[in-house]
Amino acid sequence: MAEIDGSLIFEVLKSIQSRLDRMDLTLGEVKSELGSIRGHLIATEGDVKNIYGVLARQDERLEHIERRLDLRELAEAQRPYEPK
Repeated sequence: MAEIDGSLIFEVLKSIQSRLDRMDLTLGEVKSELGSIRGHLIATEGDVKNIYGVLARQDERLEHIERRLDLRELAEAQRPYEPK
């Protein structure tokens, strides 16, 4: 079996160290991008919530209009016939 030289081990450890440094930088970039995605997701959720609020108000207004129309139709049906 060949003897392992200390300088060879040192070179391997140096290359591992540089690879770990690059991985650390890449991990920082990934964390930053995830933070950005999280921000966009929160903004999108807020937009959807606002849309649901607008739709709920429109639905309430539509129900109000329908109720008023039903009342008018009933009032017209109960009114005596008036020839024109």
